[in-house]
Amino acid sequence: MNTGMKLVFKLIAITAITLLNINAQIIGTKMGAFENFNDVGAPSIPGKASYNEPDQTYHLSGSGANIWFGKDSFTFLSKKMNGDFIVQSQVQFVGEGHELHRKTGIMFRSSMDSSSAMISCTVHGDGLTALQFRRNYGEDIEEIKFELNGPDVLQLERKGSSIIMSVAQFGNEYVTEKIENFDIGEELYAGLFICSHNDNFSEEVVFSNTRIFNIAPETLVQYQEYLGSNLEVMEVESGHRRIVGSSTGSWQAPNWTPDGRTLIYNHDGLLYNFDLETGVSSVLNTDFADRNNNDHVLTFDGKQIAISHHSADDDGKSIIYTLPVEGGVPKRITDFGPSYLHGWSPDNKFLIYTAERDGAYNIFRISVDGGEEEQLTDTKGLDDGSEYSPDGKYIYFNSTRTGTMQVWRMDADGGNQTQLTFDELNDWFPHVSPDNKWLVFVSFPKEVPADSHPFYERVYIRLMPIEGGEVKVIGYLYGGQGTINVPSWSPDGKKIAFVSNGYFE
Repeated sequence: MNTGMKLVFKLIAITAITLLNINAQIIGTKMGAFENFNDVGAPSIPGKASYNEPDQTYHLSGSGANIWFGKDSFTFLSKKMNGDFIVQSQVQFVGEGHELHRKTGIMFRSSMDSSSAMISCTVHGDGLTALQFRRNYGEDIEEIKFELNGPDVLQLERKGSSIIMSVAQFGNEYVTEKIENFDIGEELYAGLFICSHNDNFSEEVVFSNTRIFNIAPETLVQYQEYLGSNLEVMEVESGHRRIVGSSTGSWQAPNWTPDGRTLIYNHDGLLYNFDLETGVSSVLNTDFADRNNNDHVLTFDGKQIAISHHSADDDGKSIIYTLPVEGGVPKRITDFGPSYLHGWSPDNKFLIYTAERDGAYNIFRISVDGGEEEQLTDTKGLDDGSEYSPDGKYIYFNSTRTGTMQVWRMDADGGNQTQLTFDELNDWFPHVSPDNKWLVFVSFPKEVPADSHPFYERVYIRLMPIEGGEVKVIGYLYGGQGTINVPSWSPDGKKIAFVSNGYFE
């Protein structure tokens, strides 16, 4: 692939304000991620749907007597799905409403017949939350009620013959219920619904952060087979997300350039510049370095970039190099591998990285001119993900030294190593905000080994004050490796960029 080659991807319009409106009973009309819009069970007031493309939000309105007993009456925006998949969304009712038991959420059903087998992640107007399901045609609906009241983050997943419902109030971790041996058919309709619980009135709901995608099969071989990638931008304060670019391949680890116009990510051994205004990616010239991993970091002034390239001259081990951010011939920095880059010092004099030496992975520092490396940590576990604070006083990193992967801080010379997070999740890749007030990092579930950060896991992006303290979930996503491995704050500190995963069209 030559350096002038450009990849044009499905562009999510950022500047145009497009609002698509449709009425009920439209089949095969594309609306965002969905393709069917129906009034199921003949509610008296026809439903309506709209999609705001810049914000990537869905607005549904509809009536319907109920979704209960042996027949349903409601409005449904859906897509045909098969295999294992996940639907996620964040929901908000519009107005006070007419009925406490108006309901909304995510639904899977075998057909558009009002008595079809179905299962739904349901939130009522009064906050009542339940996994509701009809096992067979015409049977009464059953339910499993949640203790959590009024969640706004919803997820419904099919995995084999199991259905998993996960809900949270934004900022908190999921609460989950699971049904085994639920047979709803191989191909089904999956999507978003609204039911007024009173056929004389129409109710409204807004869905944001909506994602629908197939997930990795158990047979997938990591680092050999890949799912699709979504390049996303998130507003840190609100958690609102937008997909700005997509690929069927594996995009990983976006950096934000200091001018706020470009994201730099890696794909298939090369680095790319993604223009946020045009949605076009172009190769960043790294000359002979064509086996780059996702450890690439810009200087604080944005003039240089350091990379980790798997050098054929070093038996494929990762070696650190630097080059101008515009591209060029990389300059070798580390003599030994594997060495995995993670940060520049603010004064551009040092690089910090994780390296395997004498059978252990620790954090090292080296001059940008190369030479002798200096070991900053010394543990038998794994120390990784090191990054300087903008004032240069501290280095933040993640370590397994207490059994789980947690976030730590040390002085710039390696002294005063202090643990900052203390929970059952495994926390990786802490990134410091430009104003030096916040950390964001990705958290893997406790079931994932502490020293592993694989692809295709149900992970959180979390936010914490720089000195430690209360940790808040700001992103609920399917990802992991490559999601947020490198510094990814926007220059103004209001957004972060990351990669989520899943099959998509």
